[in-house]
Amino acid sequence: MQIRTARPADLPVLREIERAAGESFRAIGMAAIADDEPLSVEELGRYQRAGRAWVAAADAAPVAYLIAEPLDGCLHIEQVSVHPEQARQGVGRLLLARATEHARAAGLPALTLTTFAEVPWNGPYYRRCGFREVPVEELTPGLREVRRREAAHGLDRWPRVVMRVTCGEAPRGAT
Repeated sequence: MQIRTARPADLPVLREIERAAGESFRAIGMAAIADDEPLSVEELGRYQRAGRAWVAAADAAPVAYLIAEPLDGCLHIEQVSVHPEQARQGVGRLLLARATEHARAAGLPALTLTTFAEVPWNGPYYRRCGFREVPVEELTPGLREVRRREAAHGLDRWPRVVMRVTCGEAPRGAT
């Protein structure tokens, strides 16, 4: 599996990866998440042009991706999606390791993200990768704004958390 920076030609494929990955939510009663439209090619292009969109590629074709942006002095992971055919094979951890390398090189101390607290491949997965929940009273202004936008989008129908891992700790299981 190769981890590389996303290319413009990859962007439509990333939308398909997210759609396929989203289907897992349907099986656990979260059809609204499965039905949520992925980011547009234009929105994904903003991350790609900034050098903060990475893909895991098998035989040159993307099978997973991660996009991130600086937020309040950390690298905030906006989205990680792994095609279900590649799930549970360490692909997400490889992408997290690449984001960690990027953050370290940029002098950023930590990765942050928001996720569903109880969905097995969300909160529990990130805990296994070394992320820890950030208490509400410790949220930075940018993270509070992310949570506000998520709530306005209806994501708070299910428990959500903000999580953080320092860049001194590679995601567990990543090599």
